[in-house]
Amino acid sequence: MAGKATAEKWLRELTNLVTASGIEDAAVAWVKDWVARRPDLKLTVDTGGNLLITQKGRKKRSLVVAVAHMDHPAFVVTGIEDDLIGFEFRGGVNPEYFQGARVHIPRLGDDAIFKIASYDPETGTGTLARGRSKAEVRVGDIGVWVFARSKPVDGIHQAPACDDLAGVAASLAALDRARKREDLRHLAVLLTRAEEVGLIGALHAAIHETLPRDARAISVETSRELPEARLGDGAIIRVGDRSTIFDPELTNRISRAAAAKRVKHQRKLMAGGGCEATAFGGLGYRSAGLCVALRNWHNRGNLDEVEAGKARRAVPMLEEISLDDFHGLIELILLAAGCADDPDPLPERLRDLYESQK
Repeated sequence: MAGKATAEKWLRELTNLVTASGIEDAAVAWVKDWVARRPDLKLTVDTGGNLLITQKGRKKRSLVVAVAHMDHPAFVVTGIEDDLIGFEFRGGVNPEYFQGARVHIPRLGDDAIFKIASYDPETGTGTLARGRSKAEVRVGDIGVWVFARSKPVDGIHQAPACDDLAGVAASLAALDRARKREDLRHLAVLLTRAEEVGLIGALHAAIHETLPRDARAISVETSRELPEARLGDGAIIRVGDRSTIFDPELTNRISRAAAAKRVKHQRKLMAGGGCEATAFGGLGYRSAGLCVALRNWHNRGNLDEVEAGKARRAVPMLEEISLDDFHGLIELILLAAGCADDPDPLPERLRDLYESQK
């Protein structure tokens, strides 16, 4: 069973993988190896390449599925011509971050670093200057930012791809613990592709019914830190995202369970971006959201200053999350699975209130 040290090891390994929308190969390989060492789990790959991990044997309850995505914003090489390397950027990042920035292609070693020569924000495409490098760049290679140096901080995890490989790590850690509990055999994990380019994996899974129609989908994410939702203040029960509000009854059940177990948490509308609970909820599934606050969202250091037009330059940075929040997120996933079918006391309380005051 995954204790804190093991969960943090998985977090470090996963959030340092090189991944991009549609090229999640490293994450897929890691997960397949993880499942292969647990014979009581079943891995199914749907027609969109999403990974569904369920516990073998009969379930007494409808599935509760922790949903996380395996991609992260990144550069993908699309062509090579003379001294220029063409790329497509897959994900949402402000144009300012591309000005004078450098890109590392990890497959080619530590020295494979190239300066951005051009970028068109309308198409999300551009070129890298090869310079003196003789590295054998290939179409399909993944590039990542060359990050500014980050000072280590106790209790803070810093990595290139917390969004959403931290969600993958938390979901798998929760499933590893649920395997030892008869009452949580209905907890499953769905790991999706291409979230950063339009929720593609989640939409495919919802449209093609990768999950049974009576399953409850719980998006497990990292979400941009907000003034009212800070790192270290607890994992977050997410009432909604930029697009919509999630299933209120399911959200309320998780909130009550967290309060009853005295799990440190926040209950917030995280409107910085969209998440996969919207994809499932909008296509007929009951869905809720859990997340942790994320600093340097999509590797955008000083994002507030950039958006306000006050930054001298935009600085690519490692993403950051609180380790305490991460462990709280694992607890919330387990609580969500345990309480998903609890009776809702609110209607009775409201009737009692009416009767006492009429």
